Amino acid sequence: MNFETLALITLLGLAGPLLAWRPSWHLPVILGELIAGVLFGTTGFGVLHPEDPTFAFLADVGFAVVMFVAGTHVPIRDASIRSALGIGALRAVLVGLVAVALGGLVSAWFGTGHGLLYAVLIASSSAAIVLPIIDSQRLSGKPVLELTAQVAIADAAAVVALPLVIDTGRAGRAALGALAVVVTALGAFLLLRYLEQSGLRKRLHRVSEERQFAMELRVSLAMLFLLCAVAARGHVSIMLAGFALGLAVAGIGEPRRVAKQLFAISDGFLAPLFFVWLGARLNLREFGEHPRLILLGLALGAAAVLAHLVTRLLGQPISLGALASAQIGVPVAAVTIGTQIHVLAPGEPAALMLGALVTITAAAVGSRIAGAKTAPAQHASGS
Repeated sequence: MNFETLALITLLGLAGPLLAWRPSWHLPVILGELIAGVLFGTTGFGVLHPEDPTFAFLADVGFAVVMFVAGTHVPIRDASIRSALGIGALRAVLVGLVAVALGGLVSAWFGTGHGLLYAVLIASSSAAIVLPIIDSQRLSGKPVLELTAQVAIADAAAVVALPLVIDTGRAGRAALGALAVVVTALGAFLLLRYLEQSGLRKRLHRVSEERQFAMELRVSLAMLFLLCAVAARGHVSIMLAGFALGLAVAGIGEPRRVAKQLFAISDGFLAPLFFVWLGARLNLREFGEHPRLILLGLALGAAAVLAHLVTRLLGQPISLGALASAQIGVPVAAVTIGTQIHVLAPGEPAALMLGALVTITAAAVGSRIAGAKTAPAQHASGS
């Protein structure tokens, strides 16, 4: 990789904000970045080479930071969310049970042997997508709190389960590696809590802000890369390392200054680079050789939406069930891990991403319906 390539990747990253420019479309920024990577990578012009060691390593760093930020978005400290954990957990379990059945059916239909992997994908939700949509649509009320709890539980459970199911032959080793990451993340949480309760964090913050040291960001990144090292040694995806540390920080309460700094380094550079790299790595031409896998992607997306709509049996509005089906982090992780350890068939990574796009479309429709129902109530209360 050289500076010309890095400049091109940065410019391609602008496709994300441009495609998501209109808020009413509810398109995630990463969609444009993925499309740009596809056009200039393996599928398209072949300008970007995702196998380049420097490009791949920077993408790994971006992936870790993306999952770290996703973990910080889980509202662990919100007392109102905790009151909705019961019904949220019950709905997440129901979705999980339906997902196991649907994942097995899809796997048997297409003969891939990835029933457990599909089940995790179908059951997953994405707090990184759902929570911003809730904020932008100004959705509120008890059903939304229950939805938030459900998504947080499903997101965390899927992140933990994915490394165990994507390569079942090495599930034992993955479980030990995951345990090492979780224990290290717990140690990070205890350290951060001590710094917060002792007042040392506030003193550090005051000096850092006065002298522009960015100490909290430096410490956060050092911890993140330490957990990534533990994950790499334990043969576990850095996805779990990033998400676990994000949960630890969320449990303490992420300082606003660190949140802004993380937003700058993640959304400004590392996250776009990762998603452009991921798009460049996808080979959509394999759909031409295996057109049946297009149906696999559509089937996975439809199964995920259907599994989340089943929560209507437990009183959840259909629009919020569709919103809860939104997924991106877990499918991205499955594609990244699956291609690295060569357990996915040709064209299957693209099928997983197609399934994720189906759920995002359903979530956008669901959010518009939910927003339309909320707006009259808000107007009436305001008048």
